Amino acid sequence: MASHRRPKQPSRTRVTVLTVTAAAAVALTSQAAHADPKPTKSEVKAKVDKLYHEAEVATEKYNGAKEQQDKLKKQADALQDKVARGQDELNIQRRELGSLATAQYRSGGLDPSVQLLLSSDPDSFLDQASALDQLTAKQTESLQKVQAKQRTLAQQRKEAQGKLDALAEVRETLGKSKEQFQGKLADAQKLLNTLTAAERAKMAADEERASRAAAERVDIGGQGGQGDGSTAGGSVELGNEVPASALGAAALQAANTRVGKPYVRAATGPDSFDCSGLTQWAYAQAGAQITRTTYTQINAGTRIARSQLKPGDLVFFSNTTHVGLYAGNNTVLHAPYPGTNVRYESMSTIGSFQAAVRI
Repeated sequence: MASHRRPKQPSRTRVTVLTVTAAAAVALTSQAAHADPKPTKSEVKAKVDKLYHEAEVATEKYNGAKEQQDKLKKQADALQDKVARGQDELNIQRRELGSLATAQYRSGGLDPSVQLLLSSDPDSFLDQASALDQLTAKQTESLQKVQAKQRTLAQQRKEAQGKLDALAEVRETLGKSKEQFQGKLADAQKLLNTLTAAERAKMAADEERASRAAAERVDIGGQGGQGDGSTAGGSVELGNEVPASALGAAALQAANTRVGKPYVRAATGPDSFDCSGLTQWAYAQAGAQITRTTYTQINAGTRIARSQLKPGDLVFFSNTTHVGLYAGNNTVLHAPYPGTNVRYESMSTIGSFQAAVRI
């Protein structure tokens, strides 16, 4: 006889699981349908350029802190050395003062009037009393010297401690700046890794072509680093624009020999550079010492308008976080950012013009 039992109803737990599973599947399908598309090469480049700019801001802060650290350390070392020498001098003065005190005790143990009464030779006693007075005066002078030396040492110790405290703060700033630019560079590399090898190669080739075109616009001769600080043929043709000075021309000629050298953060040459490291090195080869960072180099010479630019002038971009050497015809010779080499580039593609300085 056939069974007419009613089919078993699904339990409440099973219904709940099925419902949740279905909802999750719908949600995932919806998310997949609305997922952000892979960024284009131009979008990646724009984001990477922004990250490189932020990394350069941190790098310049690092450079400034490093320069300050070196100065503070020299000052602190000099002060500590001075304190050590002063302590030796104080110890000698204290020993001299102790010798004088001992001599006074031996000569003046009794009241002078009693010594006069007991003396069998008053004239001899008076001579001794005169010598004792001189001894006391010398002791007073020595005591004053000791007190003055103690005050000087206390001040020097306070000054040295101040330098050491400042040095500790600068080292903390160094560490933070280093973390910042390392983080920005890591983020930039992650973005670049979203591109294919062919896309990255194409991006590098485009930049190389743009650099060659920029160099051709200014007609720079002897191009390409020679590696020995000299230019091909012993000189560089600077094109049709006349440099503002022989100093500027010499700095540009020196920088031209570094074309092709890699950008390395905090590097000052001669085989790798960051932006301000290149400009500092170039002017040093020309015989002029300028400061280390973009923030201080902008105050190193005479501020000029963009329309007054001549080859060899310093050009600053993006809120004074980047610097290069003007090469003529709206072109700059600079160390751009990590992963690139020293190269020529149109000012229109570097960033927002900030200021120009003539050394």
